[in-house]
Amino acid sequence: MRKPTAPQVSPEMRSFGIRMGFVLFAVPALACVVLWRAMYLQWINQDFLEKRGNDLSVRVAKVVAHRGSILDRFGEPLAVSTPVDSVIVNPRELLAEYGNIKRLAEAVGREQDWLKQRLAEAPERQGLPIGVVLEPGQSAALMQMKIPGVTTERQYRRYYPAGEVVGHVLGFNSREDHGQEGLELGYDQSLGGEDGAKRVQRDRLGRIVKDIASIKTARPGVSLETSIDLRIQYLAYRALKSAVQEAGADSGSVVVLDVTTGEVLAMANQPAFNPNDRSQFQPDFYRNRAVMDVMEPGSTVKPFVVASGLQGGTLTPASLINVADDVIVPGRKPVSDEHHVDSPALPVTILAKSSNRGIVRIALAQPKEDLWNMLTGVGFGQGSASGFPGESAGILPPLAHWRLPAVASLSYGYGLNTTPLQLASAYATLAAGGVRRPVTFRRVEGSVRGERVMDETVAREVVGMLEHVVSADGTAKHAAIEGYRVSGKTGTARVSGGAAGYQVGQYVALFAGMVPTSNPRLTAVVVIRNPRGGRFYGGEVSAPVFAEIMSGAVRLMGIPPDNLAGIKPGTLLQAAAP
Repeated sequence: MRKPTAPQVSPEMRSFGIRMGFVLFAVPALACVVLWRAMYLQWINQDFLEKRGNDLSVRVAKVVAHRGSILDRFGEPLAVSTPVDSVIVNPRELLAEYGNIKRLAEAVGREQDWLKQRLAEAPERQGLPIGVVLEPGQSAALMQMKIPGVTTERQYRRYYPAGEVVGHVLGFNSREDHGQEGLELGYDQSLGGEDGAKRVQRDRLGRIVKDIASIKTARPGVSLETSIDLRIQYLAYRALKSAVQEAGADSGSVVVLDVTTGEVLAMANQPAFNPNDRSQFQPDFYRNRAVMDVMEPGSTVKPFVVASGLQGGTLTPASLINVADDVIVPGRKPVSDEHHVDSPALPVTILAKSSNRGIVRIALAQPKEDLWNMLTGVGFGQGSASGFPGESAGILPPLAHWRLPAVASLSYGYGLNTTPLQLASAYATLAAGGVRRPVTFRRVEGSVRGERVMDETVAREVVGMLEHVVSADGTAKHAAIEGYRVSGKTGTARVSGGAAGYQVGQYVALFAGMVPTSNPRLTAVVVIRNPRGGRFYGGEVSAPVFAEIMSGAVRLMGIPPDNLAGIKPGTLLQAAAP
């Protein structure tokens, strides 16, 4: 009887059995491995993994300090900072997906080629500012688009409410919000404050999802209360702009000072610039000519020559000076006057008629040391101590270089250079009875003590003489203000061309004055550079600007009239409260 044989197993069945056995073994083994790995990651290696994750997502973010405001003397804002968001990108993440460039370019209103160029500047940088600043609402809309590698960073943008009216005084900031010109630069440290820092967690798109800890608290900037009276500033800006345009002049400057404090109440220049418009950030536009540009002061220096003679005793108010004949000075051309006078003249007449012959004789009759001390005492050849960035000190030749020709030229304003601000400070010293006070752009409470550089009696006598300059017979009759006594001096200086000598037909028209004469409170200097059209004398071009500005200023400041007899019948003179 044959034994039964075992059933034959096909190769396919054998292979299937092997695979099933492997699966039955591998699945539990793999489950054990996964379980072990989970336990390892969850408990054993947790600290390392958390640290690694934090290294990838936790960053230190800058907390930008709010920049202090700049205010006028009554608290009106001249410069304020508003919150904005700077767009920051990670080029690698942004370029990882097609179409991101187009989406971002459309969102920020820029061309794709421009954006690609910005990304190419630093392709490996993780936080690249692309130079686009958005309002908070625009920034929020951009972040809702969830474009990979795009985030924003809070910053502040400077805004100047008065625009070009006070642009030269304020200056402007860089895109990083640091002062570049004017008071923004001069007080950058206090205005800017100090940025802080915090530790934050960002998601894969670079957005801050969690504030972890504060590292350093931001210190906001301190607001700057300036001496500027925005009301008078508007007057100065408007009057100067109109005069420069009407005269076809190259440029112009105005400075208004408070005699009792040395405060700059107004300072304007033409051409002007708008600090809100970065396309206007060109030196010819934003340079503060009232502080930086020098000029020969011409006849406006003559009152100080007279003051020096009076103080030194070589001159009295009753002295008669020969103005009929030219002055012969060895080494130079004879000094003459435009109008021939046959009789001797008093010092007051010499100033009223702006006689070069008379002033040269007064200068040559006194020790040159006396004139040197007078000019340096009122501030010529030195800075005003205003602290304004870039202020020029002007040029007053050293006393050792003063020969007779130099003294003759200096006496009527040639051979020395000054700025409009320095000239205004010198006249403020005269108006203050010979007390020189430092010029300041910061608001001052009460009067300021200064340094006496001129005898008070001498100063009052010269101020009285200068009132005749503004009379109907003087050179500055157009500087008169109804209801007020005005003292001042005109000047018309030729424009120097350096080694080539003086420019033919080019002049600087000046007027420097104070009001009211009985007790001067305000002084101002008006400079019009290279007026055209046949009118170029200071009394014709600059004096009317002074009258327009100061007639408004005395009323705004409530300065009472001191010449009621000069008020025309039917005119209501009403002083406005400050």
